Amino acid sequence: MTLHRQNPAELSPPTGFSHAVTASGSRIVFLAGQTALDTDGKLVGETLPEQFETALANLLTALVAADGAPQDLARVTVYATDVADYRAHAVELGRIWRRLAGRDYPAMAVIGVVRLWDDQALVELDGVAVLP
Repeated sequence: MTLHRQNPAELSPPTGFSHAVTASGSRIVFLAGQTALDTDGKLVGETLPEQFETALANLLTALVAADGAPQDLARVTVYATDVADYRAHAVELGRIWRRLAGRDYPAMAVIGVVRLWDDQALVELDGVAVLP
């Protein structure tokens, strides 16, 4: 499996994402949206960074269960109930990402939403990975 990240000089320099990712491999893993639910199904964390860390850890747990690893992520979509709050915490969220998933960034988007399935959830992440 190979992922190639393209960040053309003609585009704004990416911070915490890649502009394009091409993938070749034998298995595609579609990862369901993950919020900050613990193993009992209770939402944990009151702040966006706390919830982001748990949601990302949950996404990576699902990926590992499918025999994948963070560097296999080709695409991640972040759904946030408050994009301004997400931007305000971008540096901290980037540190959380690098600690849990490393520096091989997938193609990403942050989308503002009115609410998520779990009423108190502030953020949800889903993704696509390509495995060997």
